[in-house]
Amino acid sequence: MARAPLIQLSDISLTFGGNPIFSDLGFVVQTGDRLSLVGRNGSGKSTLMKVMAGLVEADTGHRVIPPGVSVGYMEQDPDLSQFDTLGDFALSALDVSEHYKVEIAAEGLKFDPHRSVKTASGGERRRAALAKLMAEDPELMLLDEPTNHLDIEAISWLETTLRESRNSFVVISHDRAFLTALTRATLWIDRGAVRRLEQGFGSFEAWRDKTWEEEDQQRHKLNRKIKAEARWAVEGISARRKRNQGRVRALGELRAERAAQINRQSTAAMAFESGQKSGAKVIEAKNLDLAFGELEILKDFSLTVQRKDRVALVGPNGVGKTTLIKTLLGEQAPDRGSVKLGTNLQIAVFDQGRTRLDPNLSLWEALTSDPTMAVSGRSDQIMVRGTPKHVVGYLKDFLFAEEQMRAPVRALSGGEKARLLLARLMAQESNLLILDEPTNDLDIETLDLLQDVLGDYDGTVLLVSHDRDFLDRVATTTIALEPGGKATVYAGGWSDYQAQKPNLSGKKAGKQATKQSTTSTKVPTPEMKTADVKPALSFTEKHRLEALPAEIARIESEIGKLEELLGQPTLFTEHPVKFQKATALLIERQEALAMAEEQWLELEEKAGG
Repeated sequence: MARAPLIQLSDISLTFGGNPIFSDLGFVVQTGDRLSLVGRNGSGKSTLMKVMAGLVEADTGHRVIPPGVSVGYMEQDPDLSQFDTLGDFALSALDVSEHYKVEIAAEGLKFDPHRSVKTASGGERRRAALAKLMAEDPELMLLDEPTNHLDIEAISWLETTLRESRNSFVVISHDRAFLTALTRATLWIDRGAVRRLEQGFGSFEAWRDKTWEEEDQQRHKLNRKIKAEARWAVEGISARRKRNQGRVRALGELRAERAAQINRQSTAAMAFESGQKSGAKVIEAKNLDLAFGELEILKDFSLTVQRKDRVALVGPNGVGKTTLIKTLLGEQAPDRGSVKLGTNLQIAVFDQGRTRLDPNLSLWEALTSDPTMAVSGRSDQIMVRGTPKHVVGYLKDFLFAEEQMRAPVRALSGGEKARLLLARLMAQESNLLILDEPTNDLDIETLDLLQDVLGDYDGTVLLVSHDRDFLDRVATTTIALEPGGKATVYAGGWSDYQAQKPNLSGKKAGKQATKQSTTSTKVPTPEMKTADVKPALSFTEKHRLEALPAEIARIESEIGKLEELLGQPTLFTEHPVKFQKATALLIERQEALAMAEEQWLELEEKAGG
């Protein structure tokens, strides 16, 4: 049975500043679609999503949404000027009876609805925009980088909520694990055109590479044909007075075809240059206690970082990951314990807030005014790992266009700011890299390249990230920070940490973790015994328990209808495709029923516990 369209774009063309972004673009999003929208930074992903949302009007073409279909868009930089609190903004389009939905989303996404708009950070504003969209529950959700500024727990909540939702969605994200878990098809923006793959993101990269390989083969064949025709045309002048004008015109058409081909965007020329070799022992921390006001960050924590280690810090937002890094670098003294840094350290820092970039400087000035990069007496050259280089050439290595050189930093996108900060970082010699959320806003190709250059880097890396795939690819050691001052060291990346950490029943899910924190062995106290009592249901769990009976009844009704359809004796012989789809859907619905019933039993037991 044909699926109903939710939105259709046809013949969309759009130009910014004289440069075409899209040309004759078109596609349809249908009921049940769960699409990843992928493409390089600057390819127009966010612009296309704004066209879909009706916030940007195309130069030509049509956007059609059937009557009654609701479309919601998560804004990256929402306008909250008319609201006092984040909650006021998130509730603004809801009836009073639906206000509880924002409370559920706020709990899952970890933002305070009572936070004043004036004091809210950019990340909190984006989480409020995401909560607003989730609570409004439109038939089609347009999600632009929803995982940015979320910690891994919040990402997992969002992932589960979207998976269990019946909504369709289009999502832009650099988070491979998130896209692989959720999407069923892929829209790829490449050089102004959109291609569709009827498979989720997990299959995208192999398909993209195959597409590029086929393009290269076709281009090679075209070049050979042009060369042969050109040789014929030249030789024909001496062999014949009158050339075959048809072949001459064909040669011109071939050359025009080659000229019209748009080359694929190159990757940034990234490289970290290791300076002098540090000592074998880079950081040695012993018996650290650390608190920030009433927030306990560490209790009796010890750690040794060796040269070439890749140490990742993970944990909820606000647990103290950045504070721990500052303490390990000696920038902040612990309340108790000692930190000893190794010899010959050259430290380079990529900070989460991009605070090392002055928004009022131009890109040119951001490099030439840096005292570590400035070349004495030259305003057009910078020092790159000990060698003078023209600022324009170096910025082009990081995919900045010449017309951007004098533009202010504040005009850059999030991904462009990240590339500029990496350009500054990579100009330095270093043997200890501090990367605090480096993956935010970078496209997947740039993340791949960053991963590769970190693999070749001869120094040591301290890394904070919520990107599970990136952690798996880079980290050799993971420090898991938890509220209450507990910090545990595990060998490997995110997946290794998940396999090694204790599960909910207290058993080990994998190998015994290598613990360098002494906080795990304690005599039971009355407080700990009280903690063993089953907790009451959270706000989210309470509403989930109330909603499950109706959901179970709905799934049972769907199963009944599918069984009735499959019971028709002629269905298999006369409509084999329909039979196959109904069978697959029946299996899916039966699995959903089993999961819903199991969840109801667990929550009911917890409520009565």
